[in-house]
Parts: sequence; structure tokens; C-alpha cells
Amino acid sequence: MPDLLIELFSEEIPARMQARAREDLKKLVTDGLVNAGLTYASAGAFSTPRRLTLAVEGLTASSPTTREERKGPRTDAPEAALEGFLRSTGLTRDQLEARDDKKGQVWFATITRPGRPASEIVAEVLDSTIRTFPWPKSMRWGAGSLRWVRPLHSIICLLTDEAGATVVPLTVEGIAAGNTTRGHRFLSPDAFTVTGFDDYAAKLRRAHVILDSAEREAAIRQGAENLAFARGWQIVPDDALLSEVAGLVEWPVPLMGVIADRFLDLPPEVLQTSMKEHQKFFSARNPKTGRIEGFVTVANIETADDGATILAGNQRVLAARLSDAAFFWQNDLREAKSGMQAWAEGLKSVTFHNKLGSQADRITRIAALAREIAPLVGADAGQAEQAARLAKLDLRSAMVGEFPELQGTMGRYYALAAGEAEAVADAARDHYSPLGPSDDVPTAPVSVAVALADKIDTLTGFWAIDEKPTGSKDPYALRRAALGVIRLIVQNSQRIKLRNILWNGLARNMQARSLVAEEPVINALSVLEEHLPEWTRYDDESFLKALSQSAVTEGRTFLLRLRAYQNDLLSFLHDRLKVYLRDQGIRHDIIDAVLAQPGNDDLVLVVSRATALNAMLQTEDGRNLTQGLKRAGNILAQAEEKDGVEYSFGADVKFAETDEERALFAALDTAEPAIRQAIAAEDFPAAMTAIAALRAPIDAFFEAVQVNTDNQIVRRNRLNLLHRIRAAGQQIADFTKVEG
Repeated sequence: MPDLLIELFSEEIPARMQARAREDLKKLVTDGLVNAGLTYASAGAFSTPRRLTLAVEGLTASSPTTREERKGPRTDAPEAALEGFLRSTGLTRDQLEARDDKKGQVWFATITRPGRPASEIVAEVLDSTIRTFPWPKSMRWGAGSLRWVRPLHSIICLLTDEAGATVVPLTVEGIAAGNTTRGHRFLSPDAFTVTGFDDYAAKLRRAHVILDSAEREAAIRQGAENLAFARGWQIVPDDALLSEVAGLVEWPVPLMGVIADRFLDLPPEVLQTSMKEHQKFFSARNPKTGRIEGFVTVANIETADDGATILAGNQRVLAARLSDAAFFWQNDLREAKSGMQAWAEGLKSVTFHNKLGSQADRITRIAALAREIAPLVGADAGQAEQAARLAKLDLRSAMVGEFPELQGTMGRYYALAAGEAEAVADAARDHYSPLGPSDDVPTAPVSVAVALADKIDTLTGFWAIDEKPTGSKDPYALRRAALGVIRLIVQNSQRIKLRNILWNGLARNMQARSLVAEEPVINALSVLEEHLPEWTRYDDESFLKALSQSAVTEGRTFLLRLRAYQNDLLSFLHDRLKVYLRDQGIRHDIIDAVLAQPGNDDLVLVVSRATALNAMLQTEDGRNLTQGLKRAGNILAQAEEKDGVEYSFGADVKFAETDEERALFAALDTAEPAIRQAIAAEDFPAAMTAIAALRAPIDAFFEAVQVNTDNQIVRRNRLNLLHRIRAAGQQIADFTKVEG
């Protein structure tokens, strides 16, 4: 069984594209081989800046001969139908066979496809792969029509078995496959031939090329750490930069440099970001001082002076870059110490969204919302409002203009320079978090208040202008914002009624949208302001009272729309909560069962209920109890629909006819108060224990008792008893939504 070696040698492939290209090459080629009837034992893809390589082991020498029987038209079918069948099979009439079928005789064709040698199949598959390769960006060069990420120079396509290596006949746009490649562009530029993968990898290493990107990463990491250790420093970990640099060099040579003293007072984040973004340097921290004092650059060449010339050139470029950063830093500090008013004014001319006003308008809304949220999370309202007003001012700073990824981080430095409290400065840094599912969640109360206000204003703003996520499209990252709200609340165990906050956020954003003097809307908003204390309690009675105060029809419509948006946004947050809890092993139906209960805008309460219910359903008693509760609910619902009445009171033990009924009455008399007390204390595990005690008496009841008996008094009593069962379960969850 031969082995296959493919190398596509080109000009430098961008580092960011190499990992995906390796996977694409492996998938396209191996899928093509399998679809053509070949099998293989294993395959591995590799990349360097100038080559994509695929090694396939244990490839079958040829595809098998196949026979396919295909049923055609009836023998008495029109001639056109028969001719069409013959064209599709490639056979003639005398090669068909007539066979008896249910409705008469039918033509059958037996199509034999002889096997093909692997070389023929490999050539077809590789030709198609090269011509259709899914580069994110590609180019043409010369007079040819081939598109590749960079000009393609040569192709290796070798099949190797016991008899030796054979070049697969293949030519793509004038580039003929061969057995020749080149090593390092400068250290070993001469061409050499190879006979298989092992020979190829060994000769590349001798030609100063490390083929495996993971091996290059390990070499860079180890070399950098050794250089840092020798100076008593530590390398700041950065896996993304390590992967990128490994895609820039074929023969990594780490070199260590020292940052000039005049730049050491720059914030470490500025030093690290500047060196990473502009120079692809790794930062080296001195653990004794906590400062970043050095760097590691990775050369792609060994030199006679051990990299001294390379390092000197890098030092000069770095000094120029850091001089710019120092200039930005000093200017920004002067503005921060003077109160940052120029930045605040500048944000008035920066549009956040054409329907939601400027960044300054948005800051005003976030500050008001942060002040309302602060008492709910244990933060000082004044500090939360001040932090919200300062948090985004660094967007106008020169440093963030140069390095946008430092937004928030620089805000903290500028807030401290302005004399703000530590909690305010920390909130300026942390209010964007969490950005992703693995990002840390702020825990300081002021930071939590501002982070929640920022994300809720984003959600309510885009809901107010009907810009919701649709399908896979989410241009404003609203799903990410919703997950951020959930994580901030749940992971900090914050008992917040989200309906109130969503209402206030929506009201402010809808007011921002209604900038024109529409009388009905103005009237409705004045009613809203008048009843603001009631809105913060949010209940149906206060809503209807305010609605009745808005006599103008359009104003009433406005308030009703506001409430509809609120309910829709809460449902969206519930959907994201399902995703969040699903990752923790809690099924969606369990969450649905809990969300059907009152208080579903308290996410901590929802999670506690769902966790306890999920634990109960892991037990046999829990699963059987669920079936009993669902059975009771179904029988009761059918009877109520048939009779047109609600069986919700009047169950009396004196009408019980069996011991099983009396036992169930006794069990409910014990369980109901225990469940109520546990729910009131929010001790959901205790509530689950109390309701789980009903499993045996409910099972015994259904085994021994016919609910829909002919005796109407007994039937009503038993149906009312089922209501007690259903009501006991509904204190915890809507068990009808639990599957299985």
C-alpha cells in the first residue's frame, strides 16, 4: 500500500491563514480520495510560511471494481424513455436485461466500473483541490488563470511503496508535479529531491526548515523562556502571538532585547500592545519590579554575529514606536488631569447609531441606569454614575485611537490621574467585561453596576429600534451582550428583577428615538415620569393605572409597545440563559419548566430552581415522580375541558374509598406545607426532597384507583385531589414541560 506526499510550495503564506489551510488541504484531498474509492490509514497536514504539506499513509493502490444494478423503464414504455435510460447508463439496448416486475417486464442495467490506479485518482483530486482551494483571499499572477494565496512555484506529488517513489503525472497551469523542493530561503536555498515523507522531513530540517508548526511553537517558547530565565525575567504568555510568529518563520531564532529606561514608566499594557501589534515581540517582565523591561523577537535566520545586527535594527524601530506611545501617554495624561472635558465634548460628535444618538447621549443613559442598578448590587450610586460617565471617555484619547484594544484599560489610568476613586477607575476598565464565554466576570459592585448598565443599554437600545438578531445574523453582538448580563448576574449571585431594569432602559432608548415633538409620545412619557416609583416595582396594577392616565390613544399605544418590547427582550435573555445552562448540563426542558413559574426575571432564582430540579431528575424517584405529576395533570386537564369546570378545591378525605387515597391525602398534608416553607426560604433542594416523598403514594394511588369512576361525588373528589397534586408540583416547576 503506497504512501502519498503532497507539497504545494509558494511565496509566503500569511500566518493567520495557515492553520485553516492545513485543515482544508487535508479534508479536500482525503475526502476526494475516499469518494473515488480509495482508503487510507492516516493523514497529517503541515505548513510553513512557504509550503503546505500533506502526508497520507497506507493508501490503497487502486480503487475496486464496482457493479451497480439500475432499474429502468418498462419494456413497453415509449422509445424516448428507453433512450434516456440508455444515455444515463452509457449502455446499448442489447446490454439491458428484461426482468419480470409487479406490473410487467422492466429493463435492468448492470453497470460495471473498473477500478482505477491510485495515481490517476490522486492527480484528479489534487488538480481539483488546487483549482478550488478556499483561500480567504487569493491572487493571480503572470498570464495564467490559477488563483492561489501567493504565487505557486512548485508541486510535489509522490506515491511511495516498496518498489520506490513515483511522481504522479500532474500539471496545473504549467506547473508540473515533481519530487523537488527547496529549503530555507536564505540559509539553504538550493533545490533537492525527496523520495517520501520521512526523507522529505529530514532533508528539510537539514535545510533549516522545521516542518511542524507545533514544533516551531515549542522551539520559540523554550528559547524565549531560556533567554528570559538567564536575566531573571519571565515571558508574558501570549498563545495567539506564539501561533502567529510560528507562522512567520521556518527556522526560529529567538533574540532578547532590553527596553530603554526612558520608556519603562509607560503602562505595561501599552508596552506589551505596542510591541505585539507593531513588532510581533514577546514581552519580558521583571518579577522584582513588576515592569515589562525586555522583549524577545524571533528571527528567521542565523547570523555570524548571533543576531546582534538584527537586534540592533529592531531596537531602533521599537524606540521610534515607543516614542510615539510616550507622546500619546503624556498628552492624554494632561487631558485626564484637567478633567477630560474635551473628550466628553468630542463624544457628542461621535454617532453611536443614527436612531439612538451620539456616544454622549448613550453615556447619559448608561449613567442613569447605573445609578438605578447600583443599590441592587451593593454599589454606591454616586460612584456608579460617575464611573459610567467616565468609562468611555478614553475612546477620544490618542492612545486608544492608536490601540483600540486598550479601551477601558487606559480609561482606568486616566480616571486615576483625574483623582477618581479606585472603584470608579476599576469600573472604567472592567465595564466591557465579560466579552466572551471564557472572559473573567467583574466582581466589584461598582464595576458590576456599570457593566450591567452598559450591556442592558445596548440590548434595550437595539430592541427599541427593532434591530434584533435574526437567524445567524447578529451585527451588533446582542447575543454576546445578553450572555454578559446573565454571567454578571448569575456568577455574582445578584438578586435583580430584570423586568424593572429592562423597562427603564427601553423607556430611555425609545425616548431617544422620539426626538421629534410628537405630542402623544411626550404625554405618555410625562405619565411615565410621574409614575416612575411604580415602574421600579413593576406590576400589572401600576402599569394599568399609568395606562389609564394616558388618555391620548397614541400615548397608550406607545406604553403598550414599550411593555411588548420588555416581554420580548426578557424572552431573548431566557433563550440565552438556556444556552448558558445547557453548557452546564441542564436540559432545555428543565429550564422551560422553571421559567414557567413566577419570578422568572430573577435569574439567580431561576438557576437555583433549575439546578435543584435537574439534580432531582437524575434520581429514579425524581423521574417516576415526574411521570406521576404529568399523569395527574393530563387527567385533570381532560376532565376540566370535558366538564367545562375547574376542579381546584373541595378534596375531602371523608370521600376517600381506598387506603391508597387516604395515604395520598396524608402525604399531601405533610408535603404541601414543607414545600411552601422551603420555597419561601428558597431552599430548593429541600423543596425537591419534600415533593419527592410523594412519589410512592402517587404511584400507589394510580395503581389502585380509577379516577373517572361512575360515582360523581367520588369522581369530583378524586379530581380535586389531582389538583392538589398538580398544585404541589407547580410550586416548584411546570412538570408538564419536562420531557420523558
